[in-house]
Amino acid sequence: MASRADFHCHSTASDGVLSPTALVRLAHEQGVRIMALTDHDSTEGVAEARAAAAPFGDFTLIPGVEMGTDIPGAEVHVLGYFLSPENAELSEMLRELRESRLLRGQRMVERLQEMGLDVTWEQVQRIAGGASVGRPHVAQALHEKGHVATVKEAFDKYIARNGPAYVEREKMTPAEAVQTIIRFSGVPCLAHPRDVTKNAAELDRIVGELKDAGLVAMEVYYKAYEPEAVEQLRQIAVRHDLIPLGGSDYHGLYGDDEPFPGQMHSPLPDKSIEAILNLGRARIDGRAG
Repeated sequence: MASRADFHCHSTASDGVLSPTALVRLAHEQGVRIMALTDHDSTEGVAEARAAAAPFGDFTLIPGVEMGTDIPGAEVHVLGYFLSPENAELSEMLRELRESRLLRGQRMVERLQEMGLDVTWEQVQRIAGGASVGRPHVAQALHEKGHVATVKEAFDKYIARNGPAYVEREKMTPAEAVQTIIRFSGVPCLAHPRDVTKNAAELDRIVGELKDAGLVAMEVYYKAYEPEAVEQLRQIAVRHDLIPLGGSDYHGLYGDDEPFPGQMHSPLPDKSIEAILNLGRARIDGRAG
């Protein structure tokens, strides 16, 4: 069953395969009426997505971003909603983060070449098509050359966090990302928390620290999370007074098994949708005032 809202989607402004226009149209076809565009370190696709959404009349486009951060042994991704792409300071900060992605991508390609794999930086840039270069573009290059059967295999075998070609990049801490989103009057949300850790006690501790930093929401109804995982995460969200959100994390990269926008295993409750929309309106009104 599709959800009428999806708070986690990617376009060609970062590492998705669909343009912002095509992504909005696909989401609308799937029954989504509220969508956050959350490209990695970029709000560059928001203007196009807004223009694509305007003719529908019944589609709300939320400008957002996904920021990657580090803790020992894991990555923590933080989503920011209701940001203003017109903010020059925010745009410059995101540009600097994209630059660090670019340098990381170049170093990954160099490591793969040292391993004897026939991939080039020019190939990765062509695949990215001018978007913010990310690991999925490197993974696509590996797949294109026949070194792996799928994009997922490229991650698992070479460029996942503990892979032989993985390279760190300049990142904030999770708390810094939360505080940065708040500084720009956005709403911070912890993304795919089970990627951080599947240990409930450890996740509870991390979420508590981020709540102290200003975290407002957490992905609970994420992608293929099954009911048991959803319930465990929902309880953590309730314990820390966080809005339980979620999304498909649609990229269009992962074949037939990848859910389309709005197609989470457990659809978002209306109560969560209305809570985040009300909070977003308050943040926007605060900027206008």
